[in-house]
Amino acid sequence: MTKEELWEAVLARIQLAISSAKFSTWFQNTAIFSIEKNKVIISVPNNFSKEWLENKYNKLILKYLREVNNDIKEVEYKVSPQSQKNGQENKTSAPIRKPISQLQFEEMSLDKETNLNPRYQFDNFIVGSFNELAHAAALAVAKKPGRTYNPLFIYGEVGVGKTHLIQATGNKINENFHKKNIQYTTSEKFTSKIIKAIRDHSIEDLKSYYKNIDVLIIDDIQFLAGKEKTQEEFFHIFNALYEQNKQIIISSDRPPKAIAALEERLRSRFEGGMIADIGLPDFETRTAILEEKCREKNISLSEDIMEYIASNIQSNIRELEGALNKLIAHQNLTNKKITLEEAKKILDKILFAPRKRISPNDLIKSVASFYSLTDKEILNPSRKREVVRPRQIAMFLLREELKSSFPFIGKKFGGKDHTTAMYAYQKISKEIKKDQNLSEELKLIKKRLYGGS
Repeated sequence: MTKEELWEAVLARIQLAISSAKFSTWFQNTAIFSIEKNKVIISVPNNFSKEWLENKYNKLILKYLREVNNDIKEVEYKVSPQSQKNGQENKTSAPIRKPISQLQFEEMSLDKETNLNPRYQFDNFIVGSFNELAHAAALAVAKKPGRTYNPLFIYGEVGVGKTHLIQATGNKINENFHKKNIQYTTSEKFTSKIIKAIRDHSIEDLKSYYKNIDVLIIDDIQFLAGKEKTQEEFFHIFNALYEQNKQIIISSDRPPKAIAALEERLRSRFEGGMIADIGLPDFETRTAILEEKCREKNISLSEDIMEYIASNIQSNIRELEGALNKLIAHQNLTNKKITLEEAKKILDKILFAPRKRISPNDLIKSVASFYSLTDKEILNPSRKREVVRPRQIAMFLLREELKSSFPFIGKKFGGKDHTTAMYAYQKISKEIKKDQNLSEELKLIKKRLYGGS
């Protein structure tokens, strides 16, 4: 996503959250000047606007920036009198030049008609016992789109190859059926389009556009949770495509039943097709993935280095590639082959980083975010089921992960009696043993909590 697209998505959200008069007064002639690591620098027309945005709207801006890109941690404002609404940078000062990131490189290489990345193919997708069902289902869909496994719903943890597989399916369909209109998008981009269409009074045009697509591929559908208007429009689009036997391919980090704040009618549609999970790759598959990546990058590393990486990174293919890229960069820099001992030193900080320290507030925030709630909602004494259950899970995790006392947990949640915390802990402890979906949810929450996603 370019900085212009990012700012447009944020402005669309802000416009729905504040009055049109305030929006026009404070957000006209603003743009993203640059993005540096985890910080976004926003250009504003004058010092008065700079001060007002910093004091009055900083939290709102940061919230919506993080909704679109969770890596963003900080916002800074820069006075730039010549800034234009379309994101043009100040012509009196040279733009900050940065090396092209991997994400920017991939965006540059996307197919403009389908939004698919041509690098993602079945040929370079490594198949193992952990993903063979999902792979077989995707191949079947590529041969007969719309006639088998519709919708195809693929889920698995972050970094296990979901995006590769669904895009490979799209690329194969494009290769086999040239006339089919194929579109790949993420749920965040889909939501941004819905918000923009509502703002521009063009929602019917957007629905007509999607209804003419033959193969719709949506990545990370879990981010639609809690977005009621987007879910409503997606439901109508889904039905229109399904009734015409047009293929729908969806990915998520969890099964439909585990997506909190998802409308029941959508959950039912997702479960009506083929649901296939991608598990964690075994040692042999991890080694094969590393070998394939080396072939792609035309680089050679010794077998013992490959086995060392595969033995120490067991859960995430992206982490495997990150470790490999670090070694490749070092080898290119020194212009000599790396030994196993050198590889161990280079990767030491990646492989053996100390476990992140977690505070009770971090944990509560993580649980609230997972279930599309705010910290305030989960801490308040609401009896709504959609709040009670996440609150009990937060209490359970405070006890299980941080070893907090029951009186402390009760006090944390609005001064409740310690028996309430005890009840929550015992209830969730029992349910985990018989409810696989709950067990998966807790795994995902803990993975986010400790920085694994």
